[in-house]
Amino acid sequence: MKSYQKLTTPQLAACQVEEEGVASMPASRGKLAPWWVGSGLLVAAVLLSTITVWVLRQVSGGWLGPTPPPKCLLVPESHRFDCYPEHLVVVTQELCESRGCCFIQSSPSAEGKRGVPWCFYPPDFPSYTLESLNQTALGMVGLLVRREKAYYPRDIEMLRLDVEFETDTRLHIKITDAANPRYEVPIDVPRVMKRAENPIYSLNFSWDPFGVLLQRRATGTVLLNTTVAPLIFADQFLQISTSLPSSYLYGLGEHRGSLLHSLDWNTLTLWARDVSPTETFNLYGAHPFYLLMEEGGDAHGVFLLNSNAMEVALQPAPALTWRTIGGVLDFYIFLGPDPNMVIQQYQQVIGFPAMPPLWALGFHLCRWGYGSSNGTWQTVRAMRNYQIPQDAQWNDIDYMDGYRDFTLDSQKFASLPSLVEDLHKHGQRYVMILDPGISSTNPHGSYWPFDEGLRRGLFLNTTQGQPLIGQVWPGFTAFADFSNPDTHQWWLENLQHFHAHVPFDGLWIDMNEPSNFMDGSEDGCPPGDLDSPPYTPAVLGDSLFSKTVCASAKQKASVHYNLHNLYGLMEAKATASALIQIRGKRPFIISRSTFPSQGRYSGHWLGDNRSQWKDMYYSIPGLLSFSLFGIPLVGADICGFSGSTSEELCTRWMQLGAFYPFARNHNTQNEKAQDPTVFSPAARTAMKDVLLTRYSLLPFLYTLFHRAHLQGDTVARPLFFEFPRDVATLGLDRQFLWGWSLLVTPVLEPGVDSVTGYLPRGTWYDFYTGSSVNSSGEMVKMSAPLEHLNLHVREGSILPTQKPGTTTEVTRGNPLRLIVALSSSATAWGDLFWDDGESLDTFEKGSYSYLVFNVTQNIFNSTVLHASTEATKVNIDTLSIFGVQKPPNKVLLNGQEKPFSYLDNQVLTVSDLGMNLSQGFSLQWL
Repeated sequence: MKSYQKLTTPQLAACQVEEEGVASMPASRGKLAPWWVGSGLLVAAVLLSTITVWVLRQVSGGWLGPTPPPKCLLVPESHRFDCYPEHLVVVTQELCESRGCCFIQSSPSAEGKRGVPWCFYPPDFPSYTLESLNQTALGMVGLLVRREKAYYPRDIEMLRLDVEFETDTRLHIKITDAANPRYEVPIDVPRVMKRAENPIYSLNFSWDPFGVLLQRRATGTVLLNTTVAPLIFADQFLQISTSLPSSYLYGLGEHRGSLLHSLDWNTLTLWARDVSPTETFNLYGAHPFYLLMEEGGDAHGVFLLNSNAMEVALQPAPALTWRTIGGVLDFYIFLGPDPNMVIQQYQQVIGFPAMPPLWALGFHLCRWGYGSSNGTWQTVRAMRNYQIPQDAQWNDIDYMDGYRDFTLDSQKFASLPSLVEDLHKHGQRYVMILDPGISSTNPHGSYWPFDEGLRRGLFLNTTQGQPLIGQVWPGFTAFADFSNPDTHQWWLENLQHFHAHVPFDGLWIDMNEPSNFMDGSEDGCPPGDLDSPPYTPAVLGDSLFSKTVCASAKQKASVHYNLHNLYGLMEAKATASALIQIRGKRPFIISRSTFPSQGRYSGHWLGDNRSQWKDMYYSIPGLLSFSLFGIPLVGADICGFSGSTSEELCTRWMQLGAFYPFARNHNTQNEKAQDPTVFSPAARTAMKDVLLTRYSLLPFLYTLFHRAHLQGDTVARPLFFEFPRDVATLGLDRQFLWGWSLLVTPVLEPGVDSVTGYLPRGTWYDFYTGSSVNSSGEMVKMSAPLEHLNLHVREGSILPTQKPGTTTEVTRGNPLRLIVALSSSATAWGDLFWDDGESLDTFEKGSYSYLVFNVTQNIFNSTVLHASTEATKVNIDTLSIFGVQKPPNKVLLNGQEKPFSYLDNQVLTVSDLGMNLSQGFSLQWL
């Protein structure tokens, strides 16, 4: 029999497969000791656990049942891997032992032990054996054989192992059926042509039982060790476990919770679901990717390219178990070694995000319940009257006729085309909502979208080949099949027809999990293993078709069982393509359901939140998680969607929301309005001021998005990304950075006029005044009256800003001000990307300007690395230099003396520079 273990050095030598040379079978395959035995502390823990169980049995009079076999008592609680994960079953000893597993019932009175599995794998549970391993041009190919069946039906006895050393920092490991093809996720991934020459990782295998052991060469840290529990690969149950090198794990979305996951017996389910964001629930999107911080500050990431229903079980060993019910085990491992590089490497596989139009980064306003186009227009005019920045006005489903896509309520929204024309005249944009459920009950010939979709066969079908009918806002609906390329053309034609009447600028695609007010369909779902699989992950509603369509529904590319988590991605891809063809400009799309590679086509908002203080807090780990997922254009409904906000909450939320990469205030019907114009003059002014601050920072924010598009940098960034060796940052999710240099510390509690935030080691400058704070890495109490948001600029950075206007169109013509934050060595660096803000592929076509700014030895230099005509339309007017230690005697601009001001807080300001953005220049202070 087999044992699951930590491999010792001699055993590694026997089974090691280095990247060079031909792999061969080991000389012997001796039985290996359980991997947790070998540490004195753990042995002591095991003995203590054994004694505790014995004592409890005596005290309880035997209610815990017979004494388990010694091999079971050897397994410490934290290392018990669940053998009976069915969440609706009360596991008995009989059920557990029928699977060949250990049963130890934890004491019900022992606090914190409820999550410890009662049924767990013994050290000798049968698994796969690595029968052969051969070298290939890119890595290795192996054969895995299971000689004893596991306990789920249709066990696959022979598996193929493919290993590709794709780059020095990326490893690809794939395990699939050796004999029969299986469903694989239909997204584009890079195909390498050459084996990595100097990988920073070392890969080893255990042969019997099969296991992967991956180490970081520089430190020896074990990143993966899959020998800790058996590999199970049945047709509809795939499971693999690994130890983790630390407990600092992030990602695995979409969920509501802290940024840093708890490993205290925490199971995260990935299955797209329409539900208001709630802790422990599986939410709108599925992102099977995690980032883990190792001791010492290194980082790595793991991506499982699998779109089936899935759960990831975390336990305090620390360890992790992937459990999915279809497809293959297709892993990409990213070695960083820092967290920024991990995310870049991840996006090299899934694709870099699209460059948004500049107007997408302005302020957006929406609500469900304006009541009419005139009511919508009234809000737009009020915003203009108070000169509050706004770039886009949105409408929810109330603009439609009977909630049907591609229709307009001819009574209440008759003036919508005129409103859109007015928005365009004022340099503003219009965005509307669309749902994928197409009304199916209209008289034949009266509703082209359904009639034509039916004629072309573009809807999801039942197992009987008829359109699956569910229920959404318009009543009974069919669901567009976006896995069918023909559906993309139909979608385009529908959008073209509507755009000819209402020339919208962007689209909001909602309800695309897909959401269904019924479970499955009007006829339920048929019996069978797709809708009722042998194992159902812990999904909300306890079935795969809860508030969505049947998993057995037929789509062009596969069954919905496989494609469900891809629905939002496929709709976004079709929508992006249509918008490009209709408008000929960069598409703007916000999607509710998402999957890896979504950032190539859309942004995301965090769903139907509530007007509560905790919801405001949870938005920060939400947007930071989506930064990890390669979807930088993300935000939450500012002031909350459902429920009624308060003036204080909305003011604080507007301050935070002004620093969401995607900033939209949105609320539901039958609640009081919450746009900035409806509040008191003091609150309204505070909201206006923070929006003006956002607009002043648009050149900086736009450049961050360029870097995201070009190389996968994050826009909103956790502090630990910049300070990975500062352990105090690893759990911080009440603050965040824009890029590497602007720190946002919002107020997240009612009734306070101060906020405590962490300032990592170094000098930080108040964004507004330039006054400095020197931190040793400490929590700092900051003044925060209702009208103030704390912003700090990191030493060594240069931020391009601009005089703000009420739209991005007005703002982009205003003069620039560069904020220079000198480091302790009096250096600084920054950059600026500039183009027309909306044309397609400006970087790829060379239609852009790129400038680099730096300071050394009291000389500021602006260097133009690439120029376009757009740069000739704007000037750099002001330079504000924070941290100038003593008053200069004079300032020289390109050798010519210039007037300047110098304040006691060590801020040097030089105005009226008049330097065209297309020209490089230098400024020196003496």
